[in-house]
Amino acid sequence: MKRLHLILIWTVCLAKWSLQAFGDLDTARIQQQKWPVPYRRFDHRPEADPYCQAVYQFCPTGSPDGSIPVMKDADVIEVFRLQAPVWEFKYGGLLGRFHIMHDAIGFRSTLSGRNYTMEWYELFQLGNCTFPHLRAEAEAPFWCNQGAACFFEEIDDQHWKQNGTLEKVSEMTGAQFNEMAKWIRKDNETGIYYETWTVQTDPGPNPAVWFDSYDCSQFVHRTYRKLADMGVSFTSQLQTNYTRIFLYSGEPTFLGNDTAIFGAAGNKTVASDIKRFYHPFRPPQSIKDFLVSLLEIYERVVLEKSFYLYYNYEYWHLPMKPPYIRITYEEIPLPRIHKKP
Repeated sequence: MKRLHLILIWTVCLAKWSLQAFGDLDTARIQQQKWPVPYRRFDHRPEADPYCQAVYQFCPTGSPDGSIPVMKDADVIEVFRLQAPVWEFKYGGLLGRFHIMHDAIGFRSTLSGRNYTMEWYELFQLGNCTFPHLRAEAEAPFWCNQGAACFFEEIDDQHWKQNGTLEKVSEMTGAQFNEMAKWIRKDNETGIYYETWTVQTDPGPNPAVWFDSYDCSQFVHRTYRKLADMGVSFTSQLQTNYTRIFLYSGEPTFLGNDTAIFGAAGNKTVASDIKRFYHPFRPPQSIKDFLVSLLEIYERVVLEKSFYLYYNYEYWHLPMKPPYIRITYEEIPLPRIHKKP
């Protein structure tokens, strides 16, 4: 069984379970720590390591250089909300029953009649973005984590309609579309890695949020907000829901980056525990291995109340608390234009 197929199985299983110190803290950092931890942006997108290989090719029908076509300023561009179950091409509507959905945006030029799809997703599939590889020749866990925008011609109506959503939500001018395209390129070059989890204190109405996710739905939200900032209004009255995967913990403890933990002068105890934590998340070779790994994950996360998060290329320890993990399908309304006084 491949990690690609197991990450959501593990997540769904752990979400059903709701059973009831790593050295001195860096005091200066804690006093200055902002919550949620800001997502780190970069000045360019690095080349992927050859070790990282995708099971399914990223953006196979998109432009090789990621370019977006230029529209005529006077064009009217229709905007569509697109949503379908994750891996719908392989499992149909199965994961939709658990509200595990993938989000995208569609566009239609009224001048040319051409349709386009824009989405943001993992270069090397979800499992590789959520958990690392433990390579014998490497001291530190090895991550194959990048996410990027994919823009290609055509909207696959059947894919989105059959088990999901294809709904017109707005219109904009060609000039606004071109402005959005410039913003997309910058956003895509500076926001390079995927983050599966939203981490917060509890499922209540006003929790402390420690870390925000950075995934396909967040890309859609950022794009919608950008369009609203440009003066594009959203007309849909339908409820808009999105998948979110939560971890619940007390205040996280910062541990450091690869060098600080796994380097020559690193903390060998913490380094060993991090690798021990990630070991059960490796791609198992048999059903027996998977069941053993699932029990190990349950022991670490639920019984020992421990989770290691890799965020901004740094490790954090999460003191887990009930209900530990949860998949939700929450309403997040379309943005409104804020009129200047």
